[in-house]
Amino acid sequence: MSLKDLAGIGPLLLCALFALIILAIRKVRSTRASFADRARCDKEGKREAAMARAQTQEREPGVWHPVEFDYPAIEPFEGDIMTLKPIPYRPFRWGEYHVTMGIRSMNWNEWTEIDKTFFDYHKVVKHRLQIRGDRAVIVNPAQPGIVGSAHAAARELVHELAEYLSRRYPDLYRVVRKEKGEKGEGGWYGEGPIKTITIEPLDQTYDLDEMEPLKVASLLIQEDLAIMIEGTDGRYYLQAGAICIAGSWRLQDKIGMPLEEIHVTGHVPQYQSKLHLSMSRFFRRLPVDKPVVRNNYGFQLVRPPTADPNADPIEALDPTELSWCRTVHGDEDRMDFERIAAANITTLVDEKEEQKRTQMPVNPKTVYLRSERQTLRRLPRTGAIVFTIRVYQTPVEQLAAEPGVPGRLASAVRGWSDDVAEYKSLHVYKDILQYLDEKHSEQLLDGVITEDERLSPYPF
Repeated sequence: MSLKDLAGIGPLLLCALFALIILAIRKVRSTRASFADRARCDKEGKREAAMARAQTQEREPGVWHPVEFDYPAIEPFEGDIMTLKPIPYRPFRWGEYHVTMGIRSMNWNEWTEIDKTFFDYHKVVKHRLQIRGDRAVIVNPAQPGIVGSAHAAARELVHELAEYLSRRYPDLYRVVRKEKGEKGEGGWYGEGPIKTITIEPLDQTYDLDEMEPLKVASLLIQEDLAIMIEGTDGRYYLQAGAICIAGSWRLQDKIGMPLEEIHVTGHVPQYQSKLHLSMSRFFRRLPVDKPVVRNNYGFQLVRPPTADPNADPIEALDPTELSWCRTVHGDEDRMDFERIAAANITTLVDEKEEQKRTQMPVNPKTVYLRSERQTLRRLPRTGAIVFTIRVYQTPVEQLAAEPGVPGRLASAVRGWSDDVAEYKSLHVYKDILQYLDEKHSEQLLDGVITEDERLSPYPF
């Protein structure tokens, strides 16, 4: 049919013909869109189903189905790490101390915390890995019929850290990726898996394929790491860790233990009555997309630095005893350390070490607040639960200069029950309470704070 013939049909018929053509085009587009929508819905449905599996309690104990998890966008840190001071956590309140899990939701941008002390931490951790090796980093083999190994979880963890750190601190960490489809699980947001990560200021590169995962992980951050794996009995076992700055416990004594045994043998106050059931439920139900954070605190006695240029190199490297509380616990490798800790007594401590401790001055310069920031999150592929443990140390002398802190700290310590006071070894440093009272009175007299001020901006 020619255009001349169409012109003779009449305007109404021509309009109807064009309308049919437009409807046909719209139908084709609609069909294509519906296929795309259906595919998108199927993908979202599978993701939601996977997340539901991650959260359900109906799965068999010790069984985990990998979860497809889209990480929230990580915001690049803006600022100079070289001048960034450590966060001044002050996790104590006025009045009576209550034993609770004390968990809060964690912002994904705050999985780990890096500041200007990173390079000092790195030196300490590197030295610890050199001298302690397989005592600082352990990946336990499977316990057949009870719990699996943490090898896969350790590898997943170092890749997770590399993904996070390179996005959160792009001026500090640089990564090289493999091509998509190369051997590996794949990176975040569909990118290729990370091959190497470099700490730029140190010019130190780590190969994630060739090097031991947890050793690399511990050198990248300022935290210790512990990996818990669910067993066939529903309990969570410490199956791997990189523990370089614990201060008062050794990985070799705890590895392979279920969570409750770690707490019971560690004499954690009121664990059975206040924590056991809630912790068991929490670990079982923790979803991939709901990381949490908690803070705790204690004190440690630190021997004043010596002026001897030939002093112990460990003392020169770690003067505040970040890695191991030598002043209180003595030799880290003593054979009976765990027996003494389990008995919670001091009479078995080496007499020479005990004499050193009792003769040294206990004052605001030698007593340090030792605060921990712990995060917990579940890894999507293996289902392992990962602890990060960051330690902050502050001399009591410095704390007492902060507005409102000496009074609040003294009140918090006096609010400990007897079992908490024993657990935190109050007898070693109780003399500082009088000093804190004096500093609190000075702040009142100087008008720094008021008598009725009870500010507790926890955990700061």
